[in-house]
Amino acid sequence: MAGLEGTEQPRQRAGTAAVRWSPTVEDELALKALDLFGNPTQGEVRLPSRPESAVAARRLTQSVVLRQWGLSGQLTEHAVLLVSELVGNAVRHTGARYFGLRMLRRRGWLRIEVRDPSRGLPCLMPVHELDVTGRGLFLVDKLSDRWGVDLLARGKTTWFEMRVADR
Repeated sequence: MAGLEGTEQPRQRAGTAAVRWSPTVEDELALKALDLFGNPTQGEVRLPSRPESAVAARRLTQSVVLRQWGLSGQLTEHAVLLVSELVGNAVRHTGARYFGLRMLRRRGWLRIEVRDPSRGLPCLMPVHELDVTGRGLFLVDKLSDRWGVDLLARGKTTWFEMRVADR
């Protein structure tokens, strides 16, 4: 490959097939996440505060928004991205062992919440074209209709809401 001379390239192990993305595989993984962690529409789901939990949170969001609520692919894509950003902030900046994920739907709106035990408030920073970090809340601000933080006796809930077309 151009530009990669002298670097070792990962090799496919003999006898193992690469798993490619497909709607069927993603649906299966999303259902497994629901079985493993619970349904965030029925109460708060607790996830370990580790980077890999962002994958589970994205799968739960996709499963609920697209499959359970039957909302559009674009709205689902935006919700999945914003959940990933809020989870990333909770994992990266709070020092917590767990965080909570909850999803609510009411007429014309969906609301997704990420709760953590830190009372440190997230800060919306100016974003510049070449920035490689610090875009999370900027994206939340741009893609959601509303967002905010509710301080709790122990910790906070960071949430966003998006308008949805009811059928």
